[in-house]
Amino acid sequence: MDTPAHQDDKPGRVAYQGAPGAFSHEACTALRPWDVAVPFETFAAAIEALKTGDCDCALIPVENSSIGVVEPAATLVRESGLPVVAEAWRPIRHALMGLEGARIADLKRVLSHPIALAQCEQTLKGMRLNVVEHFDTAGAARDVAEAGDPTQAAVAPVGAAEVYGLSILRNDLQDSSDNRTRFVLLGV
Repeated sequence: MDTPAHQDDKPGRVAYQGAPGAFSHEACTALRPWDVAVPFETFAAAIEALKTGDCDCALIPVENSSIGVVEPAATLVRESGLPVVAEAWRPIRHALMGLEGARIADLKRVLSHPIALAQCEQTLKGMRLNVVEHFDTAGAARDVAEAGDPTQAAVAPVGAAEVYGLSILRNDLQDSSDNRTRFVLLGV
C-alpha cells in the first residue's frame, strides 16, 4: 500500500474509525508511517472527512477472514463513490485486557466493537462473560481504564493496553488463528 507522499512533502492526514490504539490506527501507522492518523468515532465520519478535504485519504476495514464483509463499512465505501487507491490484508490478534491486578476469574463483563466480539465469539462463550458492544476496540479499552472497575475488561489490540495502561489478561482471543482484515485506502 505504498503511495507517494504529498508533492509538498508535508505529511498527509489519514482518517480512520476508532480511538488511538485501534486496529485501524495500527494499520494506518504501519501502512502510511509518513502520514498523520486522524481518529473518528464512525466509519461515516472518517469517509466524510475525506470528502470535505479535512483528511487526504481514509483507511477503512471492509472484509474479515473470519466473519466476511465488515458492515456497515463496506456499504459506506461503495456508496461514497470514492476511488479505492490501495488495499492490504492485516493480521488481527485480539487480547483481553483489564486493570492491573485484574483476574479473568473475577471478570463480569467485557466490552468491544461488535465485529471484534464476533471474531472472538466462541472463546468468549467459553469464558461465560457478559459481552457489551462498544463503538470501538480501543475505545472500549480506554473506557475500562477510566472506569477503574476490575470486573470489566476489553477485547482490543495489544497496543491499546499500552496506550491506556491496561494489563493483558489473555492474548490471541480470536477464534481463528488466521484472523485477517482487508483494509481499503480511499482517495479523491
